[in-house]
Amino acid sequence: MSRRGQAELALLANALIWGGTFTTVKSALADASPVLFVAVRFTLAAVVLMLIYHRKLEWRVLLPGVAVGTLLFAGYAFQTIGLRFTTASKSAFITGLTIPMVPLLTSIVYRTKPRLAELGGVLCATLGMSLMTLPDMHLQNVNPGDLLTVFCAVAFAGHIVALGYFSNWAIGKGYGFEALAVWQIASAAALATLSFRWLDTPHWRMSPGLAVALAITGLLATALAFTVQAWAQRYTTATRTALIYSLEPVFAWAFSWLLSGEVLSGLATLGAVLILAGILLVELKRGEVGEHLT
Repeated sequence: MSRRGQAELALLANALIWGGTFTTVKSALADASPVLFVAVRFTLAAVVLMLIYHRKLEWRVLLPGVAVGTLLFAGYAFQTIGLRFTTASKSAFITGLTIPMVPLLTSIVYRTKPRLAELGGVLCATLGMSLMTLPDMHLQNVNPGDLLTVFCAVAFAGHIVALGYFSNWAIGKGYGFEALAVWQIASAAALATLSFRWLDTPHWRMSPGLAVALAITGLLATALAFTVQAWAQRYTTATRTALIYSLEPVFAWAFSWLLSGEVLSGLATLGAVLILAGILLVELKRGEVGEHLT
């Protein structure tokens, strides 16, 4: 298998891991406030990564790591707070709006015009989101958690584009992916630790379920997954990364159905289908030799 194939297979594993965490985090929030949970999760991941890669840290990668980590923290803060007010499957599908946003942000960063397929995909996905978040087609029915998750999607799209950009910048400078992975996680952990008291009302009740959630999200969904992504985006594009990650909400709904029996309504199901259609419309376009590795 080529290096690109290995990278994309690793990203697929990330999508599976993240898809399985929605229900886990939703349950854990009964025992912990959202931003405090994010702070502990990322601190655990940062400590583990620093122990593993302390000899490969490069201070010149610190500022890029902080930039990427800030977007990462914003995404998880919005998503985790939003999960208190919306369902796991709904959160996953709205987070899927990250995917059509990626090529649009890439167009801004590299000053290229978005294609008609990209614009069509955004409109299709936005309509799907509306059907999921406005079940009676009235604005007052928007769930606050749904709106917070939209902001999460914007932050995650920025994270994918920024990580791709700085991963390739690091290659050009001769730096390893390990430093970028560590600094982004450490930055997100620091921001969450500094802000959890004023972003939320902190509470913590240690329980077996919370311990399991921290182990899964801290070690697998954070330390492992974002190190893998920092490595993998050296060998594939942001567009292909986003396409692979479009499978995350599908995995999330499957886990939610298996673990809690959650079922989407007919209108919400149509909305979910439109979101996935918009994602595929954006991403399933012919590759170009000169496509940016971002």
